[in-house]
Parts: sequence; structure tokens; C-alpha cells
Amino acid sequence: MLTLKDLKGIKPLPALLVAQFLSAFVDNMILFITLAILKGNSYPGYYLPLVQSAFLLSYIVLAPWVGRIADKHSKAKVLILGNIIKSFGILMLIFDVNPVLCYAVVGTGAVVYSPAKYGILPELAEDEGKLLKANSKIESFTILAILCGSVVGGILSDISIMVSLLICLLLYSLSICFNLLIPAKEGDFSITYNRAVREFRNDSLSLLSNPQGLFTLVGTGTFWLASAVLRLIIIAWLPITLGISSNTSISLIIAVTGIGIALGAIITPYFITVKTYFRCSFFGFAMAGCVFAFTLVNTLPLTLALLLLAGCLGGIFLVPMNTCLQQIGNQTIGTGKTIAIQNFVENTFMFLGVGLYTVATRAGVGLNTAISATAMIMFFLLFIMLLTKFWYTPTKSANYKD
Repeated sequence: MLTLKDLKGIKPLPALLVAQFLSAFVDNMILFITLAILKGNSYPGYYLPLVQSAFLLSYIVLAPWVGRIADKHSKAKVLILGNIIKSFGILMLIFDVNPVLCYAVVGTGAVVYSPAKYGILPELAEDEGKLLKANSKIESFTILAILCGSVVGGILSDISIMVSLLICLLLYSLSICFNLLIPAKEGDFSITYNRAVREFRNDSLSLLSNPQGLFTLVGTGTFWLASAVLRLIIIAWLPITLGISSNTSISLIIAVTGIGIALGAIITPYFITVKTYFRCSFFGFAMAGCVFAFTLVNTLPLTLALLLLAGCLGGIFLVPMNTCLQQIGNQTIGTGKTIAIQNFVENTFMFLGVGLYTVATRAGVGLNTAISATAMIMFFLLFIMLLTKFWYTPTKSANYKD
């Protein structure tokens, strides 16, 4: 039997990567398990985006506090806390609590976990180049987890929902074991929570006043808005367009996007550096073009090819912006608070996107119209990103000019 003593030889960064893989793996299993619960209990069609909105709302509401938690305490311990909270959400699903409330609790654990996950990277990476590679690895592991978790969640939920939920609990526990192998570096205990909202606002304005900070926040927000809405659209689009309705098949098809993103994340360091981060915007425009192209697709091979290409372009688009933002945050307001602001912006974008899609679904708007609208929103936001390039002056963030 595997024990913590057997794992002691694993170095901190590999331990973080495995822990993150396991945690993200379960996070994505839950979506398809929840989908099976909704189908089995005959919930209305708009309920899945409603459940997703509850998850995203946790990121928005808790954003002023979670960055402070990550910077005040040991990030390794905060990772453990996040997984414990997510495990409680699984227990609620086991005891048949409303899926919206359960997913909100899982979201609470995820929002606690996220700033520590990214904020700990500068502590484990020795220099800028290694930080970029560490980001590339953690994005690759995360996307691989999304890929595998989605597939396994779809397959197991078709077999047994209860077995699926018990496996989720087991894997969260294993993730906690790997978190224990990461050194518990002391945080900044001078950080307080009594002015969290006001200081979060001030920190957000400080980060947004930095042209690179604004560029990366709008960019990552655009990526995740498109990803969240497109995944929900594809779940509804596959049965109508291709006649595919089983959770297993849907999860396998959606997982192709994860393969593409993982490939994009792996090859990013060969295309873009921190100092040439601005080039990633071109890959963002190409990704938006792929989203629009779904209105022209009606065969499975073309669907798979387009999902793979969109994912790969998205991976190259995302990784440099995450790295650049961590560097800016590490030199200014702190990495934990920076990631909390990033989560707030990204999840606000996703919440608005999913919310609009929920309203559109209830109003009977066609899927092709929803896809076209998503692509147009992406093009608009990417254009806003380009405008930040012209805001740049040599006196602002000179270390990051491209």
C-alpha cells in the first residue's frame, strides 16, 4: 500500500504537478457526473449552465479574500484546505443535496486553491526562464487533467454515479498527500482581512493601470469566457447536429480540445517568451476564427479537427499571459493577490458569458447564433487587448517590453 513515507523522495515541483493533476482531474469529473445527475432527475435544459454559474460565482464573491489567504499563510497548506472544501462538496452530492449548492461549494474550494497553485510557482522556480517552463508544465498537467477527468467522468457517470463520487473523494485525498510533500514556506502574517474589499479594489486598479497587467487580464478572461461557453454549447450541439447523446461520447469529443490546449502549452516556450508575450494575441484571433467556424461544421471528423486546432491555439495564447502576470504581481502587489484578481476577472467574464448563454437558452436562441455571438465577443475583447499596446510607454513596466 502506498504511504506518505514512500513519496518523500519526490521533489516539490513534481509533487505540485501531480497534486494539481489529481485535483483538476476530479474538478472535471464532477461536471459530467453532475450532468448525469441532472439528466437522471429530469432537470430542465438550462440547469447545467445554472450549475456552472454557481461555481463561477464563488470565484467572484470570494476574490477579495482568497488572495490574502494565499499570501498570509503557507501556500502548501492553502492547497490542502482547498481540496478539503472540494471534498465536502462531493459529500453533499452523495447525500443528494441540490446540485447548484454542491457545485457552489466545490467552486469555493477551487477559488481557495487557485491563488496558491499559481502563487507558489515563483517560490519553486529559480529564475524567469524556469518560471515560464513551470507555467508551461502546470498548464499542460492541468489541461491533461481536464482531458482525462472529462473522459473518465463521462464514462463512470454512465456506469454508476455513486462509484464516480467515491472515486472523486479518493483522488482528492491522494492530491492532499502530494500537497504534503511541498515545503510549507511561511507566509506574510502582517496581511489582514478587515480591509480586504477596499484593498482588493485598490490592488485591482493598480494591476489594471499597468498596460501589461490590463493586456493579460483581458486576454485570459477572453480565453476562459470562450472555453466555458463553448463547452456548454458543444454539450448541447452534439446531440442536435451529430446525433451524439451519451455522456461517454460527449466527454471524449470535448476532451480533444484538452489535447490541443496541452499541445499548445507544451510548445509555447518555442514560440513566445515573457518579453515577446504580445505575440500571443495573434493566436487569440486565430482561436476566435475557429470558434466561428463551428457554424459551418456538421461532420464528426471536422468537429474533432476544429476542436484540436482551437485548443492548440488557445494553449499558445494562454501560457505567456499567465507567466507575464505572475511576474508583474511578484514585483508589485504579491502573487497570491494577483492570481485572486486574475480569477475574479476571468470568472466574471465566464459568469457573464455563461449567464448570457443561460438566458439565450431559455429564450430559445439557436445554437449557431450563440456560437457566432461568442466568436464576435472574442474578437471585440481581443481588439481591446490590442489597444493596450498603444497605451504602452517606456516608463511603464520596462522589464516587459517586447
